Amino acid sequence: MAVTMADITHLRKMTGAGMMDCKSALTEANGDFDKAVEIIRKKGQAVAAKREDRDAAEGCTLSATKGNFAAIVAVKCETDFVAKGEAFIGMVKSILNVALDKQPKTAAELSALKVEGRTVQELITDRIGVTGEKMELGAYEFLTAPTTVAYVHPGNKLATIAGLNQAGVDNQVARDIAMQVAAMNPVSVDKASVPAEIVAKEKNIAREKAIEQGKPEAILDKIAEGALQKYFKENTLLAQEFVKDNKLSIDEYLKKQNKDLTVTAFKRVNLNQE
Repeated sequence: MAVTMADITHLRKMTGAGMMDCKSALTEANGDFDKAVEIIRKKGQAVAAKREDRDAAEGCTLSATKGNFAAIVAVKCETDFVAKGEAFIGMVKSILNVALDKQPKTAAELSALKVEGRTVQELITDRIGVTGEKMELGAYEFLTAPTTVAYVHPGNKLATIAGLNQAGVDNQVARDIAMQVAAMNPVSVDKASVPAEIVAKEKNIAREKAIEQGKPEAILDKIAEGALQKYFKENTLLAQEFVKDNKLSIDEYLKKQNKDLTVTAFKRVNLNQE
């Protein structure tokens, strides 16, 4: 059966595969579209298996909100060339959209959700067959809050989401919080939510530094506590200096809007090394 350009174009729209791959699959399938799609998908699985040991260090990270739900999705690939491609970014957007609609609780649940009849994992595998690069779902984060906000830094390598405890927060105020998280990479919302192991590590670092400097044993705990408070100020979101006005902390900035306004949670995904 002769393969027409119309058939090739139709299969390409269905799968996103290249023109030659579509022609080859249709020829092998004797014009059967379902068989051709399966051939292309199997090719993607074969390429994925071959590329398993490769490093997927590039990718695309996107975030968005839907009502009181916000999510970040990152899909990793091997090269920046593929990461910047319209088809690859479109795939990540479609995965993010299904995450916003279905609100899965884990990356595994997200991978099993369907986008136009294919699971997210199948979608990624199919794209591997098209590009020949290793790809994987690199990250999935979400949160819920009365107000949610998302920020994607230019280049699609860094994205954040944040939640605030009141509904109807001004859009710019909420965006300022998401951008603060992107710029300053806090470890937690406030000092009470800093993981205990980080607190212990920072105190130990401060003590060891003081000992190296010959400080008296009697004041080591005081020095360590002072260093810890400085750490909290620099690394917890509410205590950080507001990047747009360093005369205010984030907590003070929010209190200027409403005395009870605060951040409940945030998430940050960065594909670049810090």
